[in-house]
Amino acid sequence: MSTAIPDLPILPLDDSMLSRKFGREVVNYFSGSPLNRVSFLRTDHAFLNAAFAHPSTSFLLLDNYSPLAKDNANLAYVGKEDIVSLTGPDPFKKTEEEQIKSFNSAVTQPIILFLGLDEKKTGFTYREYKGNPYFAIDVTPKGSIEETAKGVIEAVKAKQGVSFIPGGRLLTLNAPEAAIYAQARALLDWNARSPFCGGCGERTMSINAGMKRTCPPTDLAGVPEGGEPKKRPDCPTRHGISNLSFPRTDPTVIMAIVSADGTKLLLGRGKRYPPGWYSTLAGFLEPGESIEEAVRRETWEESGVHVGRVVIHSSQPWPYPANLMIGAIGQATPDGETINLGNDQELEDAKWYTLDEVREAMDGGAVAFGDPLPEGDKKLRIPPQTAIANRLMAAVLNGYIGASPKM
Repeated sequence: MSTAIPDLPILPLDDSMLSRKFGREVVNYFSGSPLNRVSFLRTDHAFLNAAFAHPSTSFLLLDNYSPLAKDNANLAYVGKEDIVSLTGPDPFKKTEEEQIKSFNSAVTQPIILFLGLDEKKTGFTYREYKGNPYFAIDVTPKGSIEETAKGVIEAVKAKQGVSFIPGGRLLTLNAPEAAIYAQARALLDWNARSPFCGGCGERTMSINAGMKRTCPPTDLAGVPEGGEPKKRPDCPTRHGISNLSFPRTDPTVIMAIVSADGTKLLLGRGKRYPPGWYSTLAGFLEPGESIEEAVRRETWEESGVHVGRVVIHSSQPWPYPANLMIGAIGQATPDGETINLGNDQELEDAKWYTLDEVREAMDGGAVAFGDPLPEGDKKLRIPPQTAIANRLMAAVLNGYIGASPKM
């Protein structure tokens, strides 16, 4: 049975000069979140405490990055009463300064992420800001909270009849909730990967409602109750602003390369792709490199094809673990279309496909990564519309490189 492919997010219509000139903004899967992140309020504990306690607040639980869901298309949310045994009733009651002073590296604290406000619902008000709050809670059983987290997981599943769906490559959620999940997963993954400080190697703690890791100057681990906390070595992250303290996003270029005469698309096949599957080429952006340069370099390194003009098309957050896919369309030079896989040998195969062949695959050959193919099927298969690769191919098929001006 094939996996249902969800619809893509759509932004409201606008009549700006940019939209009239370049068309509607392209919004890819995992973007288009319904939440206003109000990021400047993440350090305001009066706001966080009020939002956490409000009856309109929704909590998304993730167990080892697998979200609580009603089914493969719809997330499930819980109330404060369902998680208070894990988080405590007032996790933001203390100021950040007080939390840092009481840091104990021997005690596991659940990661609590503030995701944002749904301003279409106005049950909660804080100063001039209105909207129902959303949080994500990491309920993965680990450390000193292992048994409590297990209890929360089992109680929620029994109470609501819901389950945690595998989050390895989750591409089935409805578009708005896919964006919510992407934000939560990427931030929980970063917190989990950053338990130690990149500046001094000591344990860190989560602050800014999950958006920052700090290296406290003292530690209460092993200190008798009422005793003075142990001082830790000086750390460069405590002086000025350190990029080691904040979540990272890794930029990746992904490109639809068109032949010099505009009649073919270059597609490649990775060594771990399902049978018959081809996609656009992609690779990481390197330091000191522009997006356009990365497109040309990666295309040549992977396929041997030389690219001339490159145009940026759109982007897609990709929370596996924290990439930003920067989609581009490039055109091969007239004398640079020969395929040569001998450079970095990352691809198993690369081919030029006519636009008609890609169009046929788009009409009936787009499949989810794990879906089985009919036995003996030899047709070209491409990623579904939830992947930006599909949207780049569609843009070419719909005349993106035609005569009309594009950004």
